[in-house]
Amino acid sequence: MVATASGLTMSEVWRDRRPLVRANMRRVLGPSATERELDDAVVEAFDSYARYWVESARLSSMRPQEVLKRFSIEGFEPAEEALVERRGAIFALPHLGSWEVGAYWLTLQGHPMTAVVEPLEPPELFEWFKQQRAALGLNVIPLGAGATTELVQALRQGALVGLVADRDIAGTGVEVEFFGERTTLPAGPAVLALRTGVPLFPVAVYQRQGGYYHGVVRPALACERTGRLRDDVEIITKDLAREFETLIRTAPTQWHMFQPNWPSDREH
Repeated sequence: MVATASGLTMSEVWRDRRPLVRANMRRVLGPSATERELDDAVVEAFDSYARYWVESARLSSMRPQEVLKRFSIEGFEPAEEALVERRGAIFALPHLGSWEVGAYWLTLQGHPMTAVVEPLEPPELFEWFKQQRAALGLNVIPLGAGATTELVQALRQGALVGLVADRDIAGTGVEVEFFGERTTLPAGPAVLALRTGVPLFPVAVYQRQGGYYHGVVRPALACERTGRLRDDVEIITKDLAREFETLIRTAPTQWHMFQPNWPSDREH
């Protein structure tokens, strides 16, 4: 109920973003989606995003038993094996569902995650955010200079790194076809996997009814060096784009993409 009310409020406050969210829903749902279906999808997307923020605010107060009860996962075994053997693992995720709940669950399994996030303003807010997530075992690194070095060090020590990678913030990523339209995605996951030899897994955490969550870990992508680094990064990132499409199509209205993500978004 709280999330639904918050979703309606966000939908009103962010009225200027409705056309963008609608365009994203049309990309995912395809040309056969009716106007009514698109209208409903936009409302549901705002509701899901509101739920994400409500959950983020209360995550630090959730008891471990509650998280364990409400979280299920599939496909985790290969990643868990790599982590137990201290080989490390990279989880690449889209802005989908409630990934931070999954990070908390991983901490409870003995696998705390290191993640790169966009810095928040003012800096005091970001420090508060870091402290809140540190209490859950999540090591937050701000996006920027030095982040890659920290990630490489963590991976070489056998750690788990999580990268939300369906939006190219810097604008220097790899060109891919994503939901039938050309755009760019970050090269970071592919570069890290190739530099460290650590397996790269596409991952999503979905919101379920009744306050439950379900994680999906897809098989690791092929990340061997076959030629020029630049070419290998491009191949892996294109493979990751296809995996993200599969994960997002499973729950389109849980995709929290409220910023321009294709060149055509910026033309209007």
